[in-house]
Amino acid sequence: MASPAPDAGGFDAGNPLTSLTLAELRQRTSVKWRLHPPDVLPLWVAEQDVPLARPVADALRRAIDLGDTGYSHGTQYAEALGEFAAQRWGWHDFAVDRTTVVPDVMMGIVEVLRLVTGPGDAVVVYSPVYPPFYAFVGHADREVIEAPLGPDLRIDHAALDEAFRRARAHGPRPAFLLCNPHNPTGVVHRRAELEAVAELADRHGVRVISDEIHAPLVLPGAHFTPYLTVAGAENAFALTSASKAWNLAGLKAALAIAGPRAAADLARMPEEVSHGPSHLGVIAQTAAFRAGGQWLDRLLDGLDENRALLATLLAKHLPTVTYHRPEGTYLAWLDCARLGIATPGGEPGVASDLAGPAKMFLDRARVALSSGHVFGTGGAGFVRLNFATSPAILTEAVTRMGRAVEVEADQSTTG
Repeated sequence: MASPAPDAGGFDAGNPLTSLTLAELRQRTSVKWRLHPPDVLPLWVAEQDVPLARPVADALRRAIDLGDTGYSHGTQYAEALGEFAAQRWGWHDFAVDRTTVVPDVMMGIVEVLRLVTGPGDAVVVYSPVYPPFYAFVGHADREVIEAPLGPDLRIDHAALDEAFRRARAHGPRPAFLLCNPHNPTGVVHRRAELEAVAELADRHGVRVISDEIHAPLVLPGAHFTPYLTVAGAENAFALTSASKAWNLAGLKAALAIAGPRAAADLARMPEEVSHGPSHLGVIAQTAAFRAGGQWLDRLLDGLDENRALLATLLAKHLPTVTYHRPEGTYLAWLDCARLGIATPGGEPGVASDLAGPAKMFLDRARVALSSGHVFGTGGAGFVRLNFATSPAILTEAVTRMGRAVEVEADQSTTG
């Protein structure tokens, strides 16, 4: 195979997921690599095992060399996202003047909820769903109402209709917190599904807030539809950033985007919210959207390969585990019910809480996964596995998990 040509950033092309060794990764001080002891392979929290994209690293180095570490200013972040959205998703009427910078996506969601709902109002979520949806909504003094996903893990519009009815009865200003693409299932919602959501929201007077942080991470075979491009979504909001796709979670800065009929609401965002984002975060996220496309394409190729590798590994080592092949994100939702490991009940939302299969895999395989029960109703008996790592680490992790299940079965038999 010929050596890959340098890309526009002046560095060699290649799979970012194979760039770093396990020894190099263990030098990191982020939560993924420091929460557990060194013998644990961490495939839990949504951090990727990749180096920084060169355009992002160059932009940060330039800022450091200039001492450009003051307060952020301007609309360059929103402009970069608008260019990216037009190229990748066909969103050609992205309105920079209907955006504002917020500290991160979840804090932005909370601030938008404060604009369009009141204390005690209901916020509907699809379950199972990203655990902070429960924690942040609860801390904001709003009430979570679940609408379970269908058996195929896709949107169940009948369940959503019922949840919207309950939300409207609960309080005067209900909202729906949409995860698009969906975490933890990796489902990428289709335009027709989102149009039906918008119709239901309009019928029940529910404001929609779409978390689109995984939007750049749609894998081959699926297409991302920005919620604000859907008919009927004119009074909705979306929030996004480059943090998941380019591994920038520690560089805080996200964007809140309003539909045309929500612009006045967004204009009421308190000025102090804009003081939270990091100037270096804005610089990094802008560089990612504006110049990180080729790096992202290589990452998506690597994730697609890992998605297929994971299917092969599970079939070999964990044949009783059901793999719900994700359409987007780098997260795999694994149904471990047939392993027969009980998961005690508990409140959703505490992402570090371990029980059932996830606890067994940590204790016996030394592989850290996210426990399904913290994702809400429908999550018990599942684990979420982050496959944004090298094929070698992924192979070792699933091999260990298979051995652990064999040991557990042997002990159950002899016990």
